[in-house]
Amino acid sequence: MDSIKVTAKTVEDALTEASILLGTSKDNIEYTVIEKGSAGFFGIGGKKAVIEAKKKYTDDDLLKEVFGNKEATKKEIKKEAKKEIKKETNKDFSRETSKEKKEDKKEVKDFKKEEKEEKKEEKKEKRREKKPEAKEITKEIKEETAKEESTPKQPRIPANPEEAIRRAETFLKDVLRTMEMDVEVKSVYEDDTLSVDLSGEDMGLLIGKRGQTLDSLQYLTSLVVNKGKASYVRVKLDTEDYRERRKATLENLAKNIAFKVKKTRRPVFLEPMNPYERRIIHSALQNDPYVTTHSEGDEPCRKVVVTLRKKQ
Repeated sequence: MDSIKVTAKTVEDALTEASILLGTSKDNIEYTVIEKGSAGFFGIGGKKAVIEAKKKYTDDDLLKEVFGNKEATKKEIKKEAKKEIKKETNKDFSRETSKEKKEDKKEVKDFKKEEKEEKKEEKKEKRREKKPEAKEITKEIKEETAKEESTPKQPRIPANPEEAIRRAETFLKDVLRTMEMDVEVKSVYEDDTLSVDLSGEDMGLLIGKRGQTLDSLQYLTSLVVNKGKASYVRVKLDTEDYRERRKATLENLAKNIAFKVKKTRRPVFLEPMNPYERRIIHSALQNDPYVTTHSEGDEPCRKVVVTLRKKQ
């Protein structure tokens, strides 16, 4: 596949941009650093990073590796699964038939006894695994949403939109003025959610590595807006459509990780993410019939794990 050149503030940002343009995950990108870039002194005299990047392999290559030359469709996968089940059933039937011919009456009784015990164990296992994995993923999504908002349960009291906007914009303008950044702040209030869009030059400084600076600023703005209030307003900060671009990157990552899990049949542990980003991964894969997701660890190092679904 043809390579592309990408310019960004850092090599990491350039790699993120390349993964979006190529429609794949960072793990699936080969790249060469042409210019490392430098921050300069307080943002003055800095150089941007330049990389040349291309995909290691395409989705079609992955499918061929996993399923040979067959088309990777649900129909083909089910067909292969049925063949395997049929083989195993025939083998088991042959074994049982040969055993029955050789065993005496006492052994047959023992076999039946063992069979009953196995059935009891199977029933116990089914009781333990009563909840479907799809429900488990839905539970994970709800938990991540609760962690993201992390608000105490309280009576629903209507918020004052004008005051929420005033508090948010005053705080943000003060912070940005201190940073000597000329940024336009636009706010929209709807359904107890305050969406604030920031626009200006060199907004990469406000985004930070994997959006960490933007997330921190969003958290502080939320504290200011909700301080001393009985009602709760959800605050969402964005710039240059970063949230939407990051969501697309994470959904592509989820898709590629799912292929990797199907190929290797081993679980994959993703890097630590905040609750909002973990929720995107869970949502992207909740309808995949062959993989499931859950979160492990404690904040801020909590991460998503993608594994194969257990056979029903």
